[in-house]
Amino acid sequence: MLSTLRDDRGQGLGEYALILGFVAVLCVAAVVFFGTQLMSQYQDVSSKYP
Repeated sequence: MLSTLRDDRGQGLGEYALILGFVAVLCVAAVVFFGTQLMSQYQDVSSKYP
């Protein structure tokens, strides 16, 4: 029973999953935050250059 509690072989994979999830949340937040601003700038530039 104690050997099962002290087994930390899957710990690295769990940490990588947490980091990956955090990076994914940051990417989604950046797209939501900057998305409308970038879209409006893109539309301004594309309307000026036919």
